[in-house]
Amino acid sequence: MKIAIVGASGAVGQEFLRVLDERNFPVDELVLFGSERSAGRKYTFRDKEYEVKLLQHNDDFKGIDIAFVSAGGGTSKDFAETITKHGTVMIDNSSAFRMDKDVPLVVPECNAEDALNRPRGIIANPNCTTIMMVVCLQPLEKLSHIKRIHIASYQAASGAGAAAMAELEQQYREVLDGRPATVNKFAYQLAYNVIPQIDVFTDNGYTKEEMKMFNETRKIMHTDAACSAMCVRVPSLRSHSEAVWIETEQPISPEAARAAFEQAPGITVIDDPANKQYPMPLFTAGEDDVFVGRIRRDLANDNGLTFWLCGDQIKKGAALNAVQIAEYLIEVGNIK
Repeated sequence: MKIAIVGASGAVGQEFLRVLDERNFPVDELVLFGSERSAGRKYTFRDKEYEVKLLQHNDDFKGIDIAFVSAGGGTSKDFAETITKHGTVMIDNSSAFRMDKDVPLVVPECNAEDALNRPRGIIANPNCTTIMMVVCLQPLEKLSHIKRIHIASYQAASGAGAAAMAELEQQYREVLDGRPATVNKFAYQLAYNVIPQIDVFTDNGYTKEEMKMFNETRKIMHTDAACSAMCVRVPSLRSHSEAVWIETEQPISPEAARAAFEQAPGITVIDDPANKQYPMPLFTAGEDDVFVGRIRRDLANDNGLTFWLCGDQIKKGAALNAVQIAEYLIEVGNIK
């Protein structure tokens, strides 16, 4: 199995290396690609050193089975044909192709089979907040059809990349030292603050991030459910959190929901309010699963249920989900 990582120097690219190693993914050959800025850097994978190659329009992807791509939407669009022209499966982490009808949008716990039909050789990895939410919605959908979803997300600096994480740490030091906070990656200072905007606003008053949750959820789950989101950047370093309210056709009891969560793949339940046990980003960073707690009835809706979730944005929200897609393709013999 010959594997490529495009965008190897970024936060998600580095997470790909860790996840591939942790899961003992079958890598016989590894090729790392990056921009002019990162070309030449060296990284160690399984005791062997690899140098990042410059991503170019040539035949470097000939013979590569799977390319994990996390280099931004512009790069993905520009290089998609170069990456896939010799039969490489491109698993793309950007938003470039997510809503294209001929590109499957896949979360393995929900719709792994969709990855088998990829006319362009591309599989899209969904938005991080969508991934974590649908992992939890899928077992509930099996109990009763979900009609409406309301969600408030609390998204860590990691969602904006490694430079944003470094900036948040820098801002805390600067504020504590009485110096002006450096602001480059966000619209405002994030340290000691929350920012109710992620991505740009659209004409309907929702941000692109919020509209991704509406559109991507429908595509992944093959559902008509409507999803209204409020996405907020919070000053935690890594791991996103979400408060979710759903309305179902038939009421789902908290006990039935908890049992469904406990039996579902990719979910860990931490739900013991009496002992102050619930998921928090501080303790879910670096973990594979999505963690769920605060499961209870919605007091404003007889057919409503609400819960809280946390998950690592860089891991399950990006690199791990992509690697799980590749594992599924290998398991069913669907590579080339």
